[in-house]
Amino acid sequence: MRFRHADAVRRDHPGLAAGALYATGVDATADVGARVAEYTSRALERLAGATESGFPEVLAWRRAFARMGLRPTQYRCASESLLRRLRKEGSLPRIHPVVDLCNAVSAAYAVPVAALDADRIAGPLLEVRHARGDERYTTFGGGIEHPAPGEVIFADSAGRSHARRWTNRQSGHSAVGEHTGRILVVVEALHDGGEETVAELLKTLAEELSAHWPPTGPARTAPSPAGGSMPGRPATAGPPQTAPPAAGPRVAVLTPAAPEFLYPDPVPAGHRPPG
Repeated sequence: MRFRHADAVRRDHPGLAAGALYATGVDATADVGARVAEYTSRALERLAGATESGFPEVLAWRRAFARMGLRPTQYRCASESLLRRLRKEGSLPRIHPVVDLCNAVSAAYAVPVAALDADRIAGPLLEVRHARGDERYTTFGGGIEHPAPGEVIFADSAGRSHARRWTNRQSGHSAVGEHTGRILVVVEALHDGGEETVAELLKTLAEELSAHWPPTGPARTAPSPAGGSMPGRPATAGPPQTAPPAAGPRVAVLTPAAPEFLYPDPVPAGHRPPG
């Protein structure tokens, strides 16, 4: 599998800094509460001195959204939305250990972090590109939308959109859930110094994933999709799927000289979740 940003996106946003992380062997059993509290505490300390709308990391995304014709106060990047909720409510929702960890780290660094179920992405390419208008996006409520032509999306080889308005909203189709055993995490920044921030954030996430889902030990059995479904994802019958042992996260900071992230796709077609 390949992940990359289209040349047109990099041309329109020359300050883009991006990176990706691939990990196997994750599940929904890890207790990440203490680490989530640590990262949200860091974010709250920063929010005590200024609102999220004034953070350089957020301002850069607001400017980018405005250039794309989106009202920044109507459509916020993911990290701004998390920080706004944290400022108002004092905590972030608990969803899944992987998602909770990524959300907390995203808030601490004020940078968007997308965590995707790697088995829900149709290969051989996942690309951040401009929409044609015929792509399919599944909401968390199960509805189907078609991104507007020209909108920046995460598009796979089957024409499915895994995010709308770039870093604004992920899809329910590839959301991390109880069945997830392999993840692709994408980190993107537009502010000055973004490449250093992305590298540090990826290193932090890799260390946390390795600590909570050690890269050694026997394979774990993930719950069957029939045991429960995510919004926008029909429950399907079938035997439990065995996640391969984690081999440690694979991490890369992407650059114009090395713009693609390659990660394995070891799941046989017959064992891939439908969709």
